[in-house]
Amino acid sequence: MTAWARLGERTRRDVLRARAYLSVVAEPPAPALAHLVAERGPVQAVEAILRDKAPPEVRTEVESRLEGACGEAAMRAADAAGARLVIPEQPEWPAEAFADLAGARSVELPGLAEPLALWVRGAADLGSAAEPAVSVVGTRAASGYGEHLAAEFGHGLAAAGFTVVSGAAYGVDGAGHRGALAAGGRTVAFLACGVDRDYPAGHSRLLQAIAAQGAVVSEYPPGTEPRKHRFLVRNRLIAAMGQATVVVEAGARSGAANTANTADALGRPVLAVPGAVTAQNSVGCHTMIRSGQAVLVTRTEEILEELNPLGVQPAEGIVGRARPTDRLPADAQRLHDSLSGLNGASDAELAADCGLPLGRVRALLPELEMGGFAERGEAGWSVIR
Repeated sequence: MTAWARLGERTRRDVLRARAYLSVVAEPPAPALAHLVAERGPVQAVEAILRDKAPPEVRTEVESRLEGACGEAAMRAADAAGARLVIPEQPEWPAEAFADLAGARSVELPGLAEPLALWVRGAADLGSAAEPAVSVVGTRAASGYGEHLAAEFGHGLAAAGFTVVSGAAYGVDGAGHRGALAAGGRTVAFLACGVDRDYPAGHSRLLQAIAAQGAVVSEYPPGTEPRKHRFLVRNRLIAAMGQATVVVEAGARSGAANTANTADALGRPVLAVPGAVTAQNSVGCHTMIRSGQAVLVTRTEEILEELNPLGVQPAEGIVGRARPTDRLPADAQRLHDSLSGLNGASDAELAADCGLPLGRVRALLPELEMGGFAERGEAGWSVIR
């Protein structure tokens, strides 16, 4: 039973209402409010706001919307649109993906903070969709070359078991989503408006397909209109959701470059596609590659090679769903292989089987246990399948 399930129904309802209210009352990223919520919890944060006892910097972030803010109304609007509220207390929350945003907020990196809640339209479990995931971004005014590569990457990554994350915009974003859908894989679109709006309008059918096969997500409550600054704020979620960010085409100053900069700030790999040296659409990609911010990639196999912790490229023509153990360090994978072949083994037996020093095995076993890969019973250590 999860921690969320152990909470009483009334407590769960109170937490949901509080998170919904916080989503309505503040314009993201609202770092001061995020800090208050992390420190006191959502229910107490709401009480502090309503009683005018919140810190001054929090009051600054919420004062313009205090009058008329209603989380329950937003939840009713979401329900009418076939959407749901997903919050950090629930098991569906992609905690690992957004942990780095919380860390960036704690060291006061400008413009970065974890989302307080997410409004989701679609069947996919958001936490499962984030593991593993790759963000594919680029210019709206994409060339035929850019759209072709984005679709190829989306298809290849989805076929290899990765969720393709993007922003549902025209050009590269839309092509990446379509490639993933064509492969029968998962794809997630982050919007800069409410999930009850199909934006851009020309991608209405695409967004419906994404919701049917993945998820359409926003931290903005239903009814929120798209605004220029919201696209840049939204980009931090795209960067955080992916294990890596692939930039297909980008101008020198663009939303895609902004997403890449955020991914780089969060310590995530940035991969960029080269173009013609005269192409304005590729200036941003070339700058990233030349500065060392991005690794040059031209094929899906090269992206997969960068994502594989062992640096081994899949065999030509063979793709399969990624396994959770693929993200383990080499020694941990080696020990996990021995656990898979033995049942109820001691640490000494495992060390002898995998060839790692006993001290190293003893250090890795608790990590595998905490990660849900191993368990210790009366007879010894066993793998969790």
